[in-house]
Amino acid sequence: MLVPTLFIAVLGLLVGSFAAVLAYRIPIGESPWTGRSRCDSCGETVAAYDNIPLVSWLLLRGSCRHCGASIPARYPLTELAVAIGFAGSYLAFEDDGWAWVALGCVFIAMLATITLTDLEDRIIPNVVLGPAAIIGIALVAVADTGELPEHLLAAAIAGGFLLVVTFLYPRGMGMGDVKLAAVMGIYLGRAVAPALLIGFAAGALFGIGLMAKHGSSARKMKVPFGPFLALGAVIALFWGDDMVDWYLDSFFD
Repeated sequence: MLVPTLFIAVLGLLVGSFAAVLAYRIPIGESPWTGRSRCDSCGETVAAYDNIPLVSWLLLRGSCRHCGASIPARYPLTELAVAIGFAGSYLAFEDDGWAWVALGCVFIAMLATITLTDLEDRIIPNVVLGPAAIIGIALVAVADTGELPEHLLAAAIAGGFLLVVTFLYPRGMGMGDVKLAAVMGIYLGRAVAPALLIGFAAGALFGIGLMAKHGSSARKMKVPFGPFLALGAVIALFWGDDMVDWYLDSFFD
């Protein structure tokens, strides 16, 4: 089991690197499929040996080889997070079949990408959510066709719930969050419920922290909600079904 886990973790590093490229290029209208990576400060093209996920950043001590400018830590952190998520998906879902493993990996990669775009540019791109939704539906259908209706219903309920919240509190979130919640439902099925609960709880705690630090002026600060939903989604991916079962057994038995 060690060898395949390491293999999929390395694959996660590569996908995490690509997720960071997507998050950087999509908001500025650049194609992620063409053009070499370059330094944001001096514009020099990054050589292949300086573009090895995580390793190059560590060897260069987080700086550009040409100009010495700092390379944001979000890049290696994203690569590492996706690698861990890929390995976790393999270990958690290997016995259920390759389609469930692939579902977890694609979900992790999508969440990493939208977390970066929402943190940096306050957007959750349709060009990421749309393909992720299609891939998610296809993988659920392959993994277990009988579960597809449940996952589609979860998508409709989650998206509908966030849509209502958006209308009631338009300053708190946008349509990108609504569409993200729907895509989360496709991947998580019934586990989207604890994902949303955790996301809202984490967002509320963060808001309380801001108010404690900045007082009433915190009300004017714009905080992206996508990363909190992503946090809840990752937790629910691995433990959401157990949470739902615990809740049902505790209160409805």
